[in-house]
Amino acid sequence: RGHSKQILVLGLDGAGKTSVLHSLATNHVKRSVAPTEGFNAICVNTEESQMEFLEIGGSESLRSYWKMYLPKVLLLIYVVDSADHARLPVAKQLLHQLIQNNSTLPVVVLANKQDLEGAYCITDIHDALALSDIGDERKMFLIGTHVAEDGSEISSSMKDAKELIAQLVLETQ
Repeated sequence: RGHSKQILVLGLDGAGKTSVLHSLATNHVKRSVAPTEGFNAICVNTEESQMEFLEIGGSESLRSYWKMYLPKVLLLIYVVDSADHARLPVAKQLLHQLIQNNSTLPVVVLANKQDLEGAYCITDIHDALALSDIGDERKMFLIGTHVAEDGSEISSSMKDAKELIAQLVLETQ
């Protein structure tokens, strides 16, 4: 067994962080409607490693905690709601603030809710979040995801995201 390493899951409230995490952990869909009050920790075991995900709620009152956990983590997963056009500028601002002092932390941006009508496509999300300004030093990925119907198996995009995250964890350990 390798060492367990924490992966930080952040994003605005309502972006779908808890639903994404549950899908990654169980390979099945369970939509979560209740906002995360505080923290949510989930362990995901793969053959190669044990991944510990720490989600911190995205409401304004909890965002002050985000930075405190960044230095301790292996990877940042940043979840955005692709259909919430009005709040993308806030999501962008927070992401850029988070990583400005940590030039090597790998970042995986999940453009979530791709199945919703009016959701921005990946290139629009890339532009809206100004991901090209984040620098060439770090590993950065942008994946479109959605959490399908309750109880069904996770989408191929979620499987891809899970594989990518597991791969990054192995590389950075």
